[in-house]
Amino acid sequence: MTVLKTSLRNFVAHKGRMALSAIAVLLSVAFVSGTLVFTDTTNATFDKLFAATASDVTVSPKGAGDSDVRQGRIRTLPASERDRLRKVSGVKSVLGDASSQSITVADTHDNNIGPKSGAPTIGTNWDTTEHRSVKLTSGHAPRGPTEVMLDADTAKNKKLKIGDELRIIAVPGEFRAKIVGIATFQVTNPGAAIVYTDDATAQRKLLGAPGVYTSFALTAQPGVSNEQLKKNVVADLGAGFKVQTKDEASKEAQDDIGSFLDIMKYAMLGFAGIAVLVGIFLIVNTFSMLVAQRTREIGLMRAIGSSRKQINRSVLIEALLLGIVGSVLGVLGGVGLAVGLMKLMGNMGLHLSTDQLTVKATTPIVGLTIGIVVTVIAAYIPARRAGKISPMAALRDAGTPADARAGRIRAAIGLLLTAGGAAALIVAGNADKAVDGSLFLGLGVVLSLIGFIVIGPLLAGLVIRMLAPFVLRMFGPVGRMAERNALRNPRRTGATGAALMIGLALVACLSVVGSSMVASASDELDKSVGADFIIQSDGGKPITKAIEDAVHSAKGLKHVSDAKDIQKAKLTLADGTTVTKDLSAADPTYAEDLRTPVVEGTLSDAYGKDAMSVPESFAKDHKVKKGDTLTVAFDGGRTARLTVAAITSDDVSFDKGALYLNISTVQRYVPAALIPTDVMMLAQAKDGQEDVAYQSLKAKMHHYPSVQVRDQTDYKKEMKNQIGQLLNLVYGLLALAIIVAILGVVNTLALSVVERTREIGLMRAIGLSRRQMRRMIRLESVVIALFGALLGLGLGMGWGATAQKLLALEGLKTLEIPWPTIITVFIGSAVVGLVAALIPAFRAARMNVLNAIATE
Repeated sequence: MTVLKTSLRNFVAHKGRMALSAIAVLLSVAFVSGTLVFTDTTNATFDKLFAATASDVTVSPKGAGDSDVRQGRIRTLPASERDRLRKVSGVKSVLGDASSQSITVADTHDNNIGPKSGAPTIGTNWDTTEHRSVKLTSGHAPRGPTEVMLDADTAKNKKLKIGDELRIIAVPGEFRAKIVGIATFQVTNPGAAIVYTDDATAQRKLLGAPGVYTSFALTAQPGVSNEQLKKNVVADLGAGFKVQTKDEASKEAQDDIGSFLDIMKYAMLGFAGIAVLVGIFLIVNTFSMLVAQRTREIGLMRAIGSSRKQINRSVLIEALLLGIVGSVLGVLGGVGLAVGLMKLMGNMGLHLSTDQLTVKATTPIVGLTIGIVVTVIAAYIPARRAGKISPMAALRDAGTPADARAGRIRAAIGLLLTAGGAAALIVAGNADKAVDGSLFLGLGVVLSLIGFIVIGPLLAGLVIRMLAPFVLRMFGPVGRMAERNALRNPRRTGATGAALMIGLALVACLSVVGSSMVASASDELDKSVGADFIIQSDGGKPITKAIEDAVHSAKGLKHVSDAKDIQKAKLTLADGTTVTKDLSAADPTYAEDLRTPVVEGTLSDAYGKDAMSVPESFAKDHKVKKGDTLTVAFDGGRTARLTVAAITSDDVSFDKGALYLNISTVQRYVPAALIPTDVMMLAQAKDGQEDVAYQSLKAKMHHYPSVQVRDQTDYKKEMKNQIGQLLNLVYGLLALAIIVAILGVVNTLALSVVERTREIGLMRAIGLSRRQMRRMIRLESVVIALFGALLGLGLGMGWGATAQKLLALEGLKTLEIPWPTIITVFIGSAVVGLVAALIPAFRAARMNVLNAIATE
């Protein structure tokens, strides 16, 4: 009981000094808890949506999926199957669904009204199955080909109302219709834009044929289970259909959205883990300094009979209290963070209601466990150190550091780990395969990071002495005192700098990788792409026949190359084995527009009659040679015998591994109705008419808002922006770890000022001004921050350079160090050091000189 009272008294007495450590625990736990609450809420929301919209049994064409959407191919079932299904035993009713995600919807200004979040734009028929999730709230249901109904969220976001005209661009063609009704979701809107038509319009305009449906929704008779109904349907229909119960359809939909949410969840938890790791350094430093400052007090306790175990237990109880307080606040903060994430996702188009906020019992348990366990573990070493303080310490001044130099054993271990990490990185950089090298890269990152952390005290002395002539000594005696203060306790300085090092190392690594990817892709674009213009559809929407015709009709073009993906072709090799591959069908000019190098033959020959090319790796794996004949069975078409006219190099970034053939070859063996739409178009302008062609293409595609026309400059800019957006997101998440590291600098300085109270009083007494005192503390903070930045940036650039070596095996061969970013981060670290020192420096300068001198 005495130990508990002592711990409580010390905790309350030093609550101010504990505050920053508590904030570190709070932030780390909040990020973990917020991530769990957000993903649980999202999963619960979608579970409710899928449960509300799924039918007892759903029947759809076998093989229907996203690939059909991307190719503009919509698999359907004839209406006659509905009549057949109605006769199946156990069926109460059958409703047909005619829907398509291969559409773009534009307003009267040719603006795409679809979501920008990646969610689909869906066109579907309005029937009673839709009533499960949405309700007609204004206007009336569509009654013909010139009327549509729109979901309320899209209408609100795009400022559309009843009476406005929409243009629906679908694979069969496009049509115009007026909004006659607004439907409001009764469960959470998943973020999609949904346009409703009547049955006949959906069939003819969206699917391209009357009397067809994309699926059938079956309702079971009373007393008939969904599983039994499925068995009856399968027995009656036979093969060629995809039959799912309500639970199976819901689970499939949950798995689809769950894969994205899991990536997001584990990525955020990974960054939370980094913040926790950084927080450990802060907590270790806090308790190490508190123990050092209470050396004399602990010595007195030992002198009056306290055992080592009691002292150890007392410090751990303080850590436990800190962990409990920080973790409880962190769990509450996590709920707030989850609500903020939901609002953010709402702005991006994914609407999540706070009414569905889900806080599982495991969330606070996980948050409290992480916060408390991490805090207690971090405090264990300082607690052991406190337990070893002898009673004779009562005769010494408090605050004398017991670890002025890092131990030789620690230095040896750190050097060994660092050497092992460096060796692993070297092996990774010289690997022949990216998969093998990535394992050594991961090992090298972990070992080098731990090694730098362990030898931090040794590096602190070397790096700070190296920085001092440039940063400190120009300030004269004040700068020299700041240098000595930073070197006074290398272990403390090393731990403080290491906390900042972790976040900045990741920033530097990702910056190098991102810049190298952009530079490599730009170089490859210059080398490989001969076309002047690249025409692509954003969001995976198909390039319809109308769009193809519009591109071909643009002015100033020398030629246009269409490119199509021919999926699931079965190739039978000379030895009789069969492999399923996707083929890349294009016009012969594609060989000129995309200059893919070959190792055998000529690429233009691959576009000859009944000819094709194979990539180098395919030829090697399957012992295929130039001149061999392959039997190719096209999905939905006939079988062809194609001659291998060229073998392409694997040393490329664009279209790596593609098997090329002429579109005309595909047209001979595949019915016109099954030939997919273009995935991309490349165009080359006539000499001197580049600007005319560019403006003409832009004007033509303005009418099709899902299609983008880019010249090579635009394409490079787009690549840079996409990678930049991803990096900015990662930097934003890493900011949490960096904030915790900054708190560590503040805490170290604040506790250091308290520890040196008497010393500060003496310096003030012999003539050091308040301004000089503030400058000394600020300089000390700056040099510690720069120490951490120098280690982190150097380490991160090493990781990034090694990662680029692996990317080079995939064709991204250019290493680019983003010096502006590196220099900005380094200078920013000095600014961080200045800001972190403001409050400690102010407190040091405002100390009463006589009281400070009298402090024991």
